[in-house]
Amino acid sequence: MADRDRCPPESALVAPDHVTVAFHKVASHGENRGGDGGRWCGDCEPTKEATRSRAWRDLDGDAEEDAAACKSPEDGERETLCPSPAARVTTKPASADRSASQGKQKRFPGLGLFYAFLSTVFFSIISLLVKTIQGVHAIEISGIRCFFQMLFIVPLLIYHKTGFLGPRDKRPYLMLRGFLGSNAMILLFYAVQQMPLADATVIMFSNPVFTSLLAWVFLKEKCTMWDCAFTVFTLTGVILIARPPFLFGQRIQGIEGNYTNHIKGTIAAFAGAIGAACTMVVLRKIGKSVHYYLSVWYYAVIGFVECVITVSILGEWKIPSCGQDRWMLMLIAVLGIAGQSFLTKALQLEKAGPVALTRTVDVVLAFFFQFVFLGRAPSWWSLGGALCIVLSTSGVALRKWYINSRKS
Repeated sequence: MADRDRCPPESALVAPDHVTVAFHKVASHGENRGGDGGRWCGDCEPTKEATRSRAWRDLDGDAEEDAAACKSPEDGERETLCPSPAARVTTKPASADRSASQGKQKRFPGLGLFYAFLSTVFFSIISLLVKTIQGVHAIEISGIRCFFQMLFIVPLLIYHKTGFLGPRDKRPYLMLRGFLGSNAMILLFYAVQQMPLADATVIMFSNPVFTSLLAWVFLKEKCTMWDCAFTVFTLTGVILIARPPFLFGQRIQGIEGNYTNHIKGTIAAFAGAIGAACTMVVLRKIGKSVHYYLSVWYYAVIGFVECVITVSILGEWKIPSCGQDRWMLMLIAVLGIAGQSFLTKALQLEKAGPVALTRTVDVVLAFFFQFVFLGRAPSWWSLGGALCIVLSTSGVALRKWYINSRKS
């Protein structure tokens, strides 16, 4: 009987229906210790029916009954094994918890792509507003956007306690990111004002292709034949959109205004794409050691200072005479913050490949806005160039998505 009353220091009974009862030692009154003095509560081993009954009592909150049942009728102090108050009953198996968490994560499986779509829509609307505003220089529009962006970012920096300067070793990269990013924005706005909206958007959209080449040069990332082929396709698309006279002749149709402005816009959009690609390379170099809002803060501050100095030198300061244009300028700043925030959330929830593919909607929206709101139908050369650039950018995104999926 002594052997039967003895048990290991720690034990657990698993009842049917995945109900687990854990036991631990407590001190009770009694003189029989016998080695470690471990005994089951009461005078005999609990049966499955008793285990299930106790488990259901715990589920009903009757923990005090089990605590009282652990007291032995014998006098003296004795260690007995009783259900732990904290971890006595486990009613859900681990597999059920895992399935519940997976179901919670998959409740909105396309949320990241939806955020990417929203950011694309906001950026497209910004380009349309820049094209619509009359009489205000692109640099001034950029400065106003940077000013309001600073106002929105300051409370976020204070809330997240990131500071305004960042780590000392990352400050040169943050300043370079701000300079390159703000210049890319200025060049895009200037290109939108000088050439058709869709053409400027398509050329600016080619930056992922140049990001791969610049990462190969500066970050020593691997460059393959596919990257070279995508670059050739992208340059072909840019040429089809620019339509230089030495290839297409002097009589060029489908451009906006004179050809001088068209070629200025093409050069600005191409330079903006290179600037955006350089910005992505710098952000890769910075990595995740710097908070995203701090990166945007540098972008806004440096862009604002640069725009104020440049516009002052050029003497292009002009307050819009129309109240509607003033509201449009403020809306550009608000949409810029919203677009960047949704793009960041999309990259947190989804891989970069699907997000980049979703952003190809930007090209479609640019052609749609140009036709519906500006009343300008695209030329076949522009459509051909857009197709080359979209295929190249999609190829880069799909290839990286495939490589990352194989690694994971």
